[in-house]
Amino acid sequence: MADTPKIVTAALLLIGNELLSGRTKDANLSYLAKQLTAMGIRLAEARVVGDDEGEIVGAVNALRAKYDYVFTTGGIGPTHDDITCECVAKAFGRRYMVNEEARRILEDYYDGSGRDLNEARMRMAYTPEGAELVDNPISRAPGFRVENVIVMAGIPAVMRAMFETVAPSLESGAKVVSRAVSVLLGEGDIARPLGELQERYENLEIGSYPFVRNSKFGTTLVLRGTDEAAVEAAAQELKKIVTALGATPEDEPATSDGSWPKPEA
Repeated sequence: MADTPKIVTAALLLIGNELLSGRTKDANLSYLAKQLTAMGIRLAEARVVGDDEGEIVGAVNALRAKYDYVFTTGGIGPTHDDITCECVAKAFGRRYMVNEEARRILEDYYDGSGRDLNEARMRMAYTPEGAELVDNPISRAPGFRVENVIVMAGIPAVMRAMFETVAPSLESGAKVVSRAVSVLLGEGDIARPLGELQERYENLEIGSYPFVRNSKFGTTLVLRGTDEAAVEAAAQELKKIVTALGATPEDEPATSDGSWPKPEA
């Protein structure tokens, strides 16, 4: 009997007052969701919290107990409101201290740069005791990892570079495959048979996403799961259902990472 594919889960904690105020538009959630899905890691939850110690510590502890991995973005810079590192240390009950390896990285980076490694910049050398550094090939100030919590920068380009360095060390699980079918029917027209299809394929995720195309209303129907044969069988049933309703099903381009298709305006 074949082993059941392992499900590996993750959560993302986005940190920063600027996200909650609307001043900064987050770009990290979409990127990480796609990358993790392609790796066979299921992003199961995302939270946004401000620069508040109690909220960050509470969220880190809640998420790390529930998921295989927790990724955080934001709050690891040199200013007074960059408190993520200290909060992660408190969440784990570890000392918040200078990481000598991080100090050397920063000293090498600022040496001869014409900029001082001042007290503010030295904040970026602090990590929880025993943390494993995450390389930052762009601005050098590293992220870090403590057990299953991976702490990265909030700047999208830096976060992506950090993720690329840590990705090879992550354990992957069952990969998600998807099929998408578009139809010129409203969600209300397809809702009942779609719900019945979901009952027959309870291990799949089946979603509906309305669109307007050439002034006509329609719905994109998406099936996702780790069992490719089940996804294909459900897609064929779905096409028969749509045809029986008097509409013509159209296959959307396949997504190699199992992601939802981009909604159309």
